[in-house]
Amino acid sequence: MLLHMQIRNLAVVRQLDIDFSAGMTAITGETGAGKSIALDALGLCLGDRADVDLIRAEADKAEVTATFQLGETATPARHWLGENELQDDEPQNCVLRRLITREGRSKAWINGYPATVSQLKQLAPLLVNIHGQHEHQLLTKPEHQLTLLDAYARHQNVLLEVSEAYQHWYSLRKQQKQLHQQQADVDSRMQLLRYQVSELNDFALADGEFEELEQQHKRLTNSAALQEDSAFALNAVYEGEHNNAYSLLQSAISRLESQLDNDPSLTDAVRMLNEASVQVEEAARELRHYQDQIELDDEQLVIAERRVTQAIQLARKHQLEPSQLAQHHQQLLAELNQLESSQAESEDIDARVEQAASHYRLVATKLSESRQRAATELSERIAKSMQQLNMPHGRFVIEVNHQAQAPATRLGTDEVCFTVTANPGQPLQPLAKIASGGELSRISLAIQVITASQLTTPTLMFDEVDVGVSGATAATVGKLLRQLGESNQVICVTHLPQVAAKAHQQLRVDKVTDGASTETHMVQLDKESRVIELARLLGGDEITETTKANAAELLAVS
Repeated sequence: MLLHMQIRNLAVVRQLDIDFSAGMTAITGETGAGKSIALDALGLCLGDRADVDLIRAEADKAEVTATFQLGETATPARHWLGENELQDDEPQNCVLRRLITREGRSKAWINGYPATVSQLKQLAPLLVNIHGQHEHQLLTKPEHQLTLLDAYARHQNVLLEVSEAYQHWYSLRKQQKQLHQQQADVDSRMQLLRYQVSELNDFALADGEFEELEQQHKRLTNSAALQEDSAFALNAVYEGEHNNAYSLLQSAISRLESQLDNDPSLTDAVRMLNEASVQVEEAARELRHYQDQIELDDEQLVIAERRVTQAIQLARKHQLEPSQLAQHHQQLLAELNQLESSQAESEDIDARVEQAASHYRLVATKLSESRQRAATELSERIAKSMQQLNMPHGRFVIEVNHQAQAPATRLGTDEVCFTVTANPGQPLQPLAKIASGGELSRISLAIQVITASQLTTPTLMFDEVDVGVSGATAATVGKLLRQLGESNQVICVTHLPQVAAKAHQQLRVDKVTDGASTETHMVQLDKESRVIELARLLGGDEITETTKANAAELLAVS
C-alpha cells in the first residue's frame, strides 16, 4: 500500500509531506483547493507525462517521491522488481522518485536506481489502480468495456494464449505474402537454372579436368615431335653406336680410376662421374618407357580437341574462365536446390497458415466462452449494485458477441457491449445511449467498485467518482468504498459528506494565499476536525450547530 508521499514545487504545492494508512482515506477540501494534487503527483511517479507547466512558478524543478509497502509475502510488484534488478535492501518497500526540470528534462528512480518512464509504467499497475473523474466517459467506449470485462474475468493465461496464436498466425501470413510475391521471380530463375545445370550436367566437367585436357591436347598435337626428340635424346645419352654419353662416361671413369694410385685427389671426380653414369642409365630407362607410352592417336586428339572447345564455349557463355566452369556448375546446382527447397516451403506455407488460423479461432472461442461466463456474473453484480444506488428497477447486461470469422486481433474476435435500462418497461440499450449523466455516474461507480475488488492491486484511488450522486445514494457509495477498503487501501477524493464520513481516516486540502503567492496544504483530521469538515461539506461556508450535529451523527453512524 501507499505509505508516504513527498511533493516539492508541483503546481500550487511548495512542500507537502503526506502519510497514508490502510483502509479507506477520504480527501476533501474546497473547490479549487487542489484536492487532486496527490493523485496528479502520484501519476508522475507512475510514469505520466512530465509537463514543465507543472513546476511551481518561482521554482526551477519539481520533485515527487512515493513510498509503498509491498508486504512480507511475494507480490507481483516484488517479483517485477527482482526481475529488473531494482529491489531495495528492504524488499518489503518500494520508493519511486520523479524529477522535472525547467529545461524540460525528466529523471526517474526506483529504489534509488535510475529508471526509465517505460519501467515506471510497467510497475504502476502492480502498485496502484487509479479511477479518474472521467471514468464514466471511458465506460461508454467498447475497448474500455472489453478491458474491464477481461480484468474481472482474470483470464490472463487465455489472453496470452490468444495473443501468441495471433502473433504466430500474423507472422506466417506475412511470410506467405512475401513468398507468393517472390514466386514469379523464383520460377523464372529456376527455369534458367534448370537449363544451365542440365547443360553442365551433360558436359560433366570435373574439377581440374580442363587443365588435364589442355595438357593432353598439347601432347597429342605434338606427339610426332615428342617421339622424334625423345628418340634422339635416347641415342645421344645411351643407345647411339658412337660416342653416346654413357660410353664416354665409362671410358673417362676407366682411365681416371687407373690414375688413382698416382693421385688419390681424383677420387671425388671419379665418384661424381660414377653417379652421373647411374643418372644417365636412369634417364635412358625413362626415355625408353616414354617411347613405349607416347601415342600417335588421331581419334583421341579429336576427342580432346572437341572437349576443350566445348569447355571454352560454355565458359564464354557463363562469362568466366574454363578452369572455373566445374566450380560454377556446383554453385548453380546449389542455388537450384535452395530454390526448389524454398518452393517446397512456399507450397507448405499455405497449409501452415491454415493450421495457425484454425488454432487462433479455437483459442479465440475459448476466450469468448470465458468472457461470456464472466459477463453473466458481472452483469448480475452490477445490476444488484445499481439497485442499491437508488436505481431499484435497474437492469444491466453485458453482451458478448463472438464473431467467429471476424478479422483477427490480439484480443480475440469478440464484440462487447454494456447494455442497461434504469426504468421498468424500457428495453436494454447500449450504455453510450443513456441520457442521464447521474445514472451513468452511478453505473460507472458500481462497475469501478466491483471490478476494483477483483484486482490484485493493493491501492485503489478514486478521484471524485461520486459526482452526480447525493443523499441516500451518496451514503451507499460511501458504504461500498468502505467495504472495498477492508481488503484494499482506498484513497478517495470526494465532495460528499456521506462518502467522507464512511472513511477510516480523512485528509483536508487547504489553499492559502498571502496575496503574492498561493500554496496548497494537506492535513490529517482528528475526530473533532472531521466533524467541522463534514459540517462544511453539509452546509457550505457557514457552519452551524445544526450542521455540526448532523456531521457528528454521520460520523457516528459510520
